[in-house]
Amino acid sequence: MAKKKTLENKYDWAALKIEDVIQTLKTDPEKGLSSEEAEKRLKKYGLNRLQKYKKVKWYEVLIRQFVDILIIILLIAAGIAFAIGEVGDALTILAIVVLNGILGFVQEWKAEKAIEALQKMLSPKAKVIRDGKQIEIDSKYIVPGDIVVLQIGDKVPADLRLIEAVNLKADESPLTGESVPVHKSVEPVKPGTPLAAKSSMVWMGTSIVNGVGKGVVVATGMETEFGKIAKLTQTVEIKPTPLQRKLAVLGKQLGAISIAISVIVAVVGWIAGKPLLEMFMTGVSLAVAVVPEGLPAVVTITLALGVKAMVRRKVLLRRLQAAEALGSAQVICTDKTGTLTKNEMTVRKIWLPCCEIEATGYGYDPAGHFEIKGKKIDYHKYPDLLELLKTGMICNHAKLIHDEKGWHIQGEPTEAALIVAAYKAWLSVPDLRHYTEFSFNSIRKRMTVIVDEDGKKVAYTKGAPEVIIERCSKILENGKERPLTEEDKQRFIKAYKQMAENGLRTLALAKRVLPENIKLTEDEVEKDLTLLGVVGMIDPPRPEVPPAIELAKKAGIKVIMITGDAPETALAIAKKIGLPAKKAVLGEDLKSMSDKELKELLKEDVIFARTTPENKLRIVTVLQKEGLIVGMTGDGVNDAPALKKADIGIAMGLRGTDVAKEAADVILLDDNFASIIGGVEEGRRQYDNIQKFVRYLLSSNTGEVTAIFLNVIVGGPLILLPVQILWMNLITDGMTAVALGVEPAEKGIMERPPRSPKEHILDWKGIAMIVFLGSYIGLATLWLFHHYLEKGGAEAVATAQTVAFTGIIILEKMNVFNFRSLVAPMKVIGFLSNPWLLLAWTVTVGSQVAAVYVPFLQDALHTVPLKLEDWALIFAVAVPIFLVVELYKILRWRKANKNA
Repeated sequence: MAKKKTLENKYDWAALKIEDVIQTLKTDPEKGLSSEEAEKRLKKYGLNRLQKYKKVKWYEVLIRQFVDILIIILLIAAGIAFAIGEVGDALTILAIVVLNGILGFVQEWKAEKAIEALQKMLSPKAKVIRDGKQIEIDSKYIVPGDIVVLQIGDKVPADLRLIEAVNLKADESPLTGESVPVHKSVEPVKPGTPLAAKSSMVWMGTSIVNGVGKGVVVATGMETEFGKIAKLTQTVEIKPTPLQRKLAVLGKQLGAISIAISVIVAVVGWIAGKPLLEMFMTGVSLAVAVVPEGLPAVVTITLALGVKAMVRRKVLLRRLQAAEALGSAQVICTDKTGTLTKNEMTVRKIWLPCCEIEATGYGYDPAGHFEIKGKKIDYHKYPDLLELLKTGMICNHAKLIHDEKGWHIQGEPTEAALIVAAYKAWLSVPDLRHYTEFSFNSIRKRMTVIVDEDGKKVAYTKGAPEVIIERCSKILENGKERPLTEEDKQRFIKAYKQMAENGLRTLALAKRVLPENIKLTEDEVEKDLTLLGVVGMIDPPRPEVPPAIELAKKAGIKVIMITGDAPETALAIAKKIGLPAKKAVLGEDLKSMSDKELKELLKEDVIFARTTPENKLRIVTVLQKEGLIVGMTGDGVNDAPALKKADIGIAMGLRGTDVAKEAADVILLDDNFASIIGGVEEGRRQYDNIQKFVRYLLSSNTGEVTAIFLNVIVGGPLILLPVQILWMNLITDGMTAVALGVEPAEKGIMERPPRSPKEHILDWKGIAMIVFLGSYIGLATLWLFHHYLEKGGAEAVATAQTVAFTGIIILEKMNVFNFRSLVAPMKVIGFLSNPWLLLAWTVTVGSQVAAVYVPFLQDALHTVPLKLEDWALIFAVAVPIFLVVELYKILRWRKANKNA
């Protein structure tokens, strides 16, 4: 359905007066739209729902699994094998390709569900006024101009300009990242006001946590702020992970090398007088030998096993390659609310005229006590404290609930924090008759509740400190009221300002016993108050975050806070968790910055506050342009585009929205920032192990190429048959390579800097090691082959081929121990530290014994039985490949430790 340009694109609704909004939208605030007009607008603007820009088909995801260069090479090899009659070889290769494709498809298909998750967050029903009546309809039928009725607990169904608001507050943390509910009013704001400060608007996907109100719909569906994020999420391109890019390069290189070697050997052999068919088979053998057919499967299986290891660290992977990407992270951009903090407001400091008190404990669990200068106090001896806590409970609408899920709240977090603090003194909400209430709003900045207490009317008040102090004439100190002095005022002002500088949200509390005949009006009641004190509260940082930040520093990972919260709060939290931050930059300031200026800014110790989804996306993009591997954490709808754009999107599992989870590569099951660092360690371990088995497989394949190539040069018969090479590469090599993939992490893995994105899987040292070990394997195999050929006899060729076939496998099995660590000797890592490798070694050697002696395997692999002395000679040739490398590692290790 085609849609015209919506009104949201023309007007800054938050800045318009109510009458102008009503007139522009041609609606009635009392009667709403007529049913006929609503139907016309539905046809004009479309349904109020989120739509995909491009629906990805399941078969497109499946096809993607088979366009990897290594997979293409395998398919070509399978085609050649089938063409020359090696049907078994071809079927084996195809089986590996299909298994690899299925594993990748299952993981990636889930990643295409982001917009469906966005749709689930919409409220299915909404209360609107049409034809002068309040009715409930499916939210998808809401249109611009509809009058929507709001009350506590409602999800906002569209973007609304408020026309009525009574003590109305909205939780906008999923959209803006604001950690506390935002007070709403009908008053227009200044043009160009940032999204988080548009108090006259409520947004689709947010929740009403207090009060009642009405609003007129100004944007629906994809034109809402929520919908704009959906557009951003859909248009973000998913880039391949570093591992995918490196394996693609390696695959291209191996493909070129295999073709070149195959052609050269086949041509040289044919020129030297060998039969053309035999040379063609030899060329195919070399092509199969160069390309490690088992590599894609081994990588996939290793990463799949890593998924379980990650889950043990409370990290759930949505893509197999995400583990390796997480391990290579150089920068982690993290949201604050719910990620670095608990997303639970907590009273931390209480200023009383007599003293300053600290409250212990975190979140909504009322476990905790009160301290003065670090020493626990008996709160019964502090009547001023009890009176302040009692006032906070009475002047309150929140509830604290305890059930099988634990402690949680109903209502505004700031008010709930006051109840939690009172519970720590074992106070309970008194059953009092309420006469009236003067509600909080942005103009009054205070709230008062009048109750009947012991036959007297008592007013309990809380609000902004600068407002409350001006209405106080007395002060409570040591249980007694006395006149408020100028010195008291100055002490009070100093106390709450110091709290604010430390990132605490402050509330002053006061009370008044009212005269009998007083008029119950705001002006009469809220004067001559008795000041009780001020509380400072904060969404506290998670206790495990500071050590995680410290470990990230050791690992060379830069952590950047990007939050929608206030800069003062963000800086205070950064200080508490040990995050170096000299200044906070507002999202608004980024608009006037060029990418070059932002790039320079990101090199400093800086955090970002009051950010929008576009800001987060731009920061991630600029970092990536610098060639950095970027991780982005978040839990809200506002984080989804940046989560998808980042190399590693990390969503919170407990508090995260479905949108964030579906857009991410990684989900933290415990919402613990420390789990990210645990995931980094696991990712580094997996990458190290991938390096190990890639080098192991390539050294083995180099040995095969060396043996075949030199054998052609010296003019011998085929040393290894294609089916034997495939047996080695897929059956014996594959199993031990997978076992290398579960090798434990090496010591000091988190004390080295992240890998450079430009670093290849194979560096020059790795290539030298492959060439050295591969040459030994090839030369030793060639010697064994020709040693048995020289004995002559009818079975000489068959025996020589069986010895060469068995010898190269035993050589490779001895070689695998060289790759358990690329630097440490066996005595350091422990011979028994990876029992899976020992099991794989035993099984693969046993499989080769079966290949030599089991009749049907003899027929399939063209082998003959060997004698005991044949096995002795094979092992005598194979053992030195391990001993020489081990001796080299021991000497190098001793030298390194001596220098350290």
